[in-house]
Amino acid sequence: MTANLPVRTPDAPEAELFSNPKAAVQRLCELYEDASTFLIDKFRDSLEGNPPAERYRAFYPEIKITTQSFAKIDSRLSFGHVAQPGTYATTVTRPDLFRNYLEQQIRLLVDNHGVSVQIGVSCTPMPMHFAVANAADLIVPQEGAMEFTLRDVFDVPDLSTTNDDIVNGTLKELPDVPEPLAPFTAQRIDYSLARLSHYTATAAEHFQNHVLFTNYQFYVEEFEGYARQMLADPDSGYTGFVSTGNHVLKDANGEIPKTEKTPQMPTYHLTREDGSGITLVNIGVGPSNAKTATDHIAVLRPHAWLMVGHCAGLRNTQSLGDFVLAHAYLREDHVLDDDLPVWVPIPALAEIQIALEKSVAEVTQFEGFDLKRIMRTGTVATIDNRNWELRDQSGPVQRLSQSRAIALDMESATIAANGFRFRVPYGTLLCVSDKPLHGELKLPGMASDFYKTQVSRHLLIGIRAMEHLREMPLERLHSRKLRSFAETAFL
Repeated sequence: MTANLPVRTPDAPEAELFSNPKAAVQRLCELYEDASTFLIDKFRDSLEGNPPAERYRAFYPEIKITTQSFAKIDSRLSFGHVAQPGTYATTVTRPDLFRNYLEQQIRLLVDNHGVSVQIGVSCTPMPMHFAVANAADLIVPQEGAMEFTLRDVFDVPDLSTTNDDIVNGTLKELPDVPEPLAPFTAQRIDYSLARLSHYTATAAEHFQNHVLFTNYQFYVEEFEGYARQMLADPDSGYTGFVSTGNHVLKDANGEIPKTEKTPQMPTYHLTREDGSGITLVNIGVGPSNAKTATDHIAVLRPHAWLMVGHCAGLRNTQSLGDFVLAHAYLREDHVLDDDLPVWVPIPALAEIQIALEKSVAEVTQFEGFDLKRIMRTGTVATIDNRNWELRDQSGPVQRLSQSRAIALDMESATIAANGFRFRVPYGTLLCVSDKPLHGELKLPGMASDFYKTQVSRHLLIGIRAMEHLREMPLERLHSRKLRSFAETAFL
């Protein structure tokens, strides 16, 4: 086989202008289907026949918009428009999965700028690995397992287009290259979709727009119980419960089969027809897991995510089971230092804070000043050393005191910081499970009945908060506080 093979690509229609969002997304679906099917078919042929005599290449579809007006858009809006005249573009993957999102974003562009969007084929090759993900019966053998060199025949993932340069604000502008229209490229999204399936054992289409993160299995058990209650109520608006392994439960009394292998981050979805339900992710312990989960879920563009986990209470006035509402974060998790410097403040978002405090009052029946009996608002410190108590405490304790921290955990600041970085509204409500500075360590059998009861109340508060946020208009929830000087038009 020669080193330089002739390149064969699928036939593609000329780029076309669309002012109808549904028609535009339908064209994206057609272009994506043509490209992925072409690669899948050629890969099947290469596995069954002789070594290929051609190189096969297909391209992602693309959305492009050009505007020449400096007309000022409604200054209250944080998304749905470009900042200045120019040409903007984004590659697109899985338009079937993102149909509602794409229609919404295209509609805003057309309405706000009064121009049509151009739909066509991009210049970015679709990696064969990501195309094959659409064929359940195909896998890509490891390098050397086939009779030909894979990269000689098919495109493979390219790190130059699989990064966070856009959201990190580090993208280098190039002459005659359109500016980004969306926060993620198609390859970056495809990479995360594959990782999500691996880590959570559920398909991306089951994820809902409101995501709860926790660090304990107790919450999963409570979530399943709540889901069954909702499925038994025909007026709840919830239509299904999806567990790991993509098992869909429609009947409140149905059985959920056990999975052979527990995924690293077990994930469960209480679904609604429009995707406005609630997803619960048990990320386990540590900032690395928290970053991994949020790195990948971010490409689904959720409307909010909240951390509802356990923490160490740092004040003697706190009791096991008390709640902590974070309004600031001390970041000593270190996993995001290269992406979001520690000098960047992570602000509390008023919309999230109000929803959480309102939900605590509703569930606990404490109001006003009495709410302080069971909840404190303050700084949450997040560290990367679970056994920090075993070191010389003079340094850590002094920093914690100077920061006015009231709680310590290993995930909350990471989740909030990545929410800030990815423009996903975020918040934190923790439950005190131990008080290491005051002689109450997290030991077997130490949790009181009151603390055990709080797990159920804690989860319900998180759910109530998400339901309040669901009722809020998107333009209010996705506030301008999360947007930088030059932002993508897409949410």
